[in-house]
Amino acid sequence: MSRLENNVGVESLFFDLASESRLGILYLLGRESLKMNDIARKLDLTSTEAFRQLQRLSEARLVQRQPEGSYSLTSYATLELNLSSSLGFVYRNRDYFSEHDVSCLPYEFINRLGELSAGEFYGETLATMNRARKMVNEAESYVWAIAEQSESSHTPIVNQKVPKGLKIRFLMQKELAKTIEYDPRLEHLKERRYMERIPLTLLITEKESAVHFRKHTGKMEFIGFFGTDDMFHKWTRDLFVHYWEKAERWYPGIQIK
Repeated sequence: MSRLENNVGVESLFFDLASESRLGILYLLGRESLKMNDIARKLDLTSTEAFRQLQRLSEARLVQRQPEGSYSLTSYATLELNLSSSLGFVYRNRDYFSEHDVSCLPYEFINRLGELSAGEFYGETLATMNRARKMVNEAESYVWAIAEQSESSHTPIVNQKVPKGLKIRFLMQKELAKTIEYDPRLEHLKERRYMERIPLTLLITEKESAVHFRKHTGKMEFIGFFGTDDMFHKWTRDLFVHYWEKAERWYPGIQIK
């Protein structure tokens, strides 16, 4: 059975959620249990409208009425809202995802895109590069990167910090690995690997992460998302490890065909 066939019937859920009032109620109840009059007041609804929407959500098994009269989310609703975060993230950034390709990612990470929801979008290359440079400057423990090209402006600060204990992991594209220049005094302190073609750009430090996807044309474009929260950081770290474990090791002076 295909993924689309598995989704037969989900249109009922979409219909239940296709209301600003009903979504508002779910988000309110996601924070705390409330009585109907409190819900109506917070959402500026009439009592009749609040009752009608709560009844609809109850029939859909998304909310439940407690014995003392307050309403709360069901465990099913909590699960649906958690899963819908990916759809919400993609929808809010639909202009970006209309032009950029995430289909190359493992399905697990597409399904987890909602973990990037708290990230901040940077839509200009210069602003992106400045933010990335700031990340490297402020890194204290490690810098992990996946990149098509080596950013020369990062090299001086990295070379200063590596002897002091900054850990470097750099996953590069095969063509770059053929031509990369290295400092023999420092290279043994860095970890490098390569892939035939990298699918995206990642920059990760102990403090924050950045992710930029390729355009559908294949061009790597330096606009994308930066995040400092735990979920954003975990998504980027997990994806980096996924590719790192599949990549070929690179050593100083190695000849790559």
